[in-house]
Amino acid sequence: MGSLLSSLLFQPPPPTFLHPSRHTYLTTPEQTRIPLFFIDRGADVTLLFSHGNAEDLGMVYDWFWELSRSINANVCCYDYTGYGKSSGPPPTEKQIYSDISTVYNHLTTRLSIPPSSIVLYGRSLGSGPTVWMAAETARLGSPCGGVILQSPLLSAYRVAFNLRFTLPGDKFPNLDRAGGIRSPTMVVHGTQDEVVPFWHGQEMFESLPVEYRAKPFWVLGAGHNNIEAKLRTAGAFGGRMREFLDV
Repeated sequence: MGSLLSSLLFQPPPPTFLHPSRHTYLTTPEQTRIPLFFIDRGADVTLLFSHGNAEDLGMVYDWFWELSRSINANVCCYDYTGYGKSSGPPPTEKQIYSDISTVYNHLTTRLSIPPSSIVLYGRSLGSGPTVWMAAETARLGSPCGGVILQSPLLSAYRVAFNLRFTLPGDKFPNLDRAGGIRSPTMVVHGTQDEVVPFWHGQEMFESLPVEYRAKPFWVLGAGHNNIEAKLRTAGAFGGRMREFLDV
């Protein structure tokens, strides 16, 4: 069951092209090599983005180049082990937590970015490592500066079943971890999401500590993969991001 769930959760696309000058590599404690890019705008805020299950760096670079300029924020994005140009075995939940921890430590130690200036941003599957990392920074006593959860899942099993309790073998139990977040958190979700139902976003918002709930962004009529496209012309997506980041 675990291997079947993993095959459904993780669907790495064929690696897309990203010029070597635009990315570098980090080595995880498990000795896998993961690529990442860092768009440096000289800004006070840095987004650490965790992508969806069928994306890699080459697919998101142009969007974040434009968004980072629009909202005046630095952006760091990485590939999970088993995605893109990374090395190592197929992706797993445990390894993805190690991947984001490696990147986060790179930002705070090598680049000397304080935790309070880092906003963790996860889309779809990326909500899993994002929620885990946010709760972990709080547990260690240095909460990150903020959290953005776009189209988040409550847990893997709950995408298919409306479960009251987390079952053994479930993956990315975000619902169980959200209460440990100690950073302002904005939830973004399309009301017509056909992959991760809208109620996941609603319950995720309700599961956050009240004092850390930022105004949610419910995108009327949007599905799972078209939130940015639906709002691009009006500039509403960047506007809400700037409002949340206060930049």
